[in-house]
Amino acid sequence: MRILVIEDDASLADGLSTGLRLHGFMPEVVGTCADARAAWDQADFSAAVLDIMLPDGSGVDLLAEMRAKGDRLPVLLLTALDQVGDRIAGLDAGADDYLAKPFDLEELGARLRAITRRAQGQASGTVQWNGLAFDPARMAGRLAGRDIRFSRREFALLQALLERPGVIVAKDRLEERLYGWQDGVESNTVEVHVHKLRAKLGPEFIETVRGVGYRLAEEKP
Repeated sequence: MRILVIEDDASLADGLSTGLRLHGFMPEVVGTCADARAAWDQADFSAAVLDIMLPDGSGVDLLAEMRAKGDRLPVLLLTALDQVGDRIAGLDAGADDYLAKPFDLEELGARLRAITRRAQGQASGTVQWNGLAFDPARMAGRLAGRDIRFSRREFALLQALLERPGVIVAKDRLEERLYGWQDGVESNTVEVHVHKLRAKLGPEFIETVRGVGYRLAEEKP
């Protein structure tokens, strides 16, 4: 799950990035409203973590601006513990949730999963497809009575496919979910992780659509 983190405090941004990666997210960090606008418009994110106080403007104003354009990206607002007014303003501007500093990274991960789940119309935290019960909170699944653990990139790739079950997802879009802006991407990286997932889930669980991308096989009746 690719997350846009808008935070100008370098130490906090670094901690957020490290913690989110450990919980299976792919964070992309920017520190200004201007950079956030560019990233928001150009990349495909599942959610955003937005600080209120930024060097070139207000996070609340930025959020209101994006909502006025019709953007529906789930947004979690970071606020100071004692600033109730900021939290109210942020929620009224279109934030889906908020978290007061200091915060626990596990709670942040849980709240991000919750707001993205609601945006996709899912009530349960577990995703079911073709006998697989996929649990994003544990980066694990259960299939045919077996518990299955996924590496961080296997998890990211499978989650991207499960978000659009049965729909072809382009290879370059999957690469975006596996690697950040600063990471080098090998030409066969998606194929390698698809191969590993098939070894765990079965050879027919993921279909290759040559020259286009990949999709989950149709659900069995």
